[in-house]
Amino acid sequence: MDCLFCKIIAGEIPSNKLYEDELCYAFYDIAPMAPVHFLVVPKQHFASAAEVNGENAAVIGHIYAVIAKLTKELGISSFRVVNNCGPDAGQTVFHIHFHVLAGKTLGGFA
Repeated sequence: MDCLFCKIIAGEIPSNKLYEDELCYAFYDIAPMAPVHFLVVPKQHFASAAEVNGENAAVIGHIYAVIAKLTKELGISSFRVVNNCGPDAGQTVFHIHFHVLAGKTLGGFA
């Protein structure tokens, strides 16, 4: 498979790992958009939120629990979680992933 995140998870491409367990992998973004910017990706490959179903939905809940754990460990009480779904929404790597941004005031959404 020619997936960037699958290669990072497999250790074929280096990353600044923040966390890993049997279901997910977290690493710092190489082009951060905030003072704290890391990604959390499931080890199971599926392209986007449009492919979440009864068989893989539990991993998404687990990822949010990991995000809560990591932000607490990093002393972050305010953060944004971003998931882009599809090319028109800005998704460029088609392996579902969640950006966690913090460390500055982030612009609001209506």
